[in-house]
Amino acid sequence: MEIEALHKIFLQHPNICTDTRKIRKGDLFFALMGDNFNGNEYAIQALQKGASFAVVDEQKHTTSENCILVEDVLTTLQKLANFHRHFCSAKIISLTGSNGKTTTKELINAVLSKKYKTIATKGNLNNHIGVPLTLLTIKKDTEIAIVEMGANHQKEIAFLSSLAEPDFGYITNFGKAHLEGFGGVEGVIKGKSELYEYLLKHGKIVFLNADDPIQKQKTGHYIKKYGYSQNDSQFYKIEMISANPYVNVKVEDIVINSQLIGAYNFTNCSAAILMGKYFNVPLNEIKEAITSYVPENNRSQIIKRKGYHVILDAYNANPTSMNAALESFEAMEAKHKILFLGDMFELGDTTAKEHQKIADTCSNLGFEEVILIGENFHGTNTDFIKFGQFKELKAYLKEYKLKKDASILIKGSRGMALERVLDLL
Repeated sequence: MEIEALHKIFLQHPNICTDTRKIRKGDLFFALMGDNFNGNEYAIQALQKGASFAVVDEQKHTTSENCILVEDVLTTLQKLANFHRHFCSAKIISLTGSNGKTTTKELINAVLSKKYKTIATKGNLNNHIGVPLTLLTIKKDTEIAIVEMGANHQKEIAFLSSLAEPDFGYITNFGKAHLEGFGGVEGVIKGKSELYEYLLKHGKIVFLNADDPIQKQKTGHYIKKYGYSQNDSQFYKIEMISANPYVNVKVEDIVINSQLIGAYNFTNCSAAILMGKYFNVPLNEIKEAITSYVPENNRSQIIKRKGYHVILDAYNANPTSMNAALESFEAMEAKHKILFLGDMFELGDTTAKEHQKIADTCSNLGFEEVILIGENFHGTNTDFIKFGQFKELKAYLKEYKLKKDASILIKGSRGMALERVLDLL
């Protein structure tokens, strides 16, 4: 079936589903192939559960007239998304980076939705499947779509850019994330910069942190760029007033108090403010959007639990974000400080070295009560308490009583699921 014909069906049934457990009446089911499953085998079940049509790529599974046979389901989903992107008139802002993508996306959406009809990537649906699904949520009246792009190897951002064809783009930062797939820090810079390459090649607008030397160097003398800076008068001035623990910024003599902790959230707030200014959102409404935004999903959440002041940052971790969190926590005023740090993943050959660096940083910053969890941290040379498995920590905390009235930082990669520490306090 031609993409244009499939798009007409999609317009009649605009809800896409790829999981039969979540089918709703009228959904358009795409039978994607996974490492451990074949979506084609669930096509009939999807129809029985109420799907309007099932898009499949195996002839033997077209036993219903409501099965649409295509050459490749994933490629068809991607082509449909790109077709729909041009069918609608929404301007697209794409963003990528090593850290802060999701928080920045949410802040941008909060600011721009004050004036425009917006959509934004749900959760972290930011890969070769998630980006097409996001593009397909754009409505006829959507004015701006904020599309998050994630990657763990080179050429991935280039491909996602070819699908979304963004009008604007922003890179949060270049950090030590997914080093294994990118092949080191230089590989990260090269891979993330593929968004810049797309924007510059097609004459699109680049948003940037002008205080980041890499971003400044990568965009060079490109004219169509709009940046923020604390020091460079060529760019829109945004200053950080404080971050103890919440980030407060000053822009045009107005102070904006956020509910985000840590200096590392300054750039996330600044990006949203910058885009609000570019799109002519009144500054008082930008302020309202930033001040009312509350982080969730284990991202720098502040939680009060049985007398403890907990900073829960257990959604993800890499050496860059871990260092930023440690420096921010060290600067906080607190009677007692306790750290629960979990392993960082996808670091390849640098795994042992990067975990040792974090352990050393904890010592150099003067932290006394640090609990390290995971096989990688267990292998470090340190006097801090270490547990290879979470169950060992659980047993330890049944016997050991933590100091009361303490501030606690919980941070680790998603696979460590360190939010479970909350139940042990």
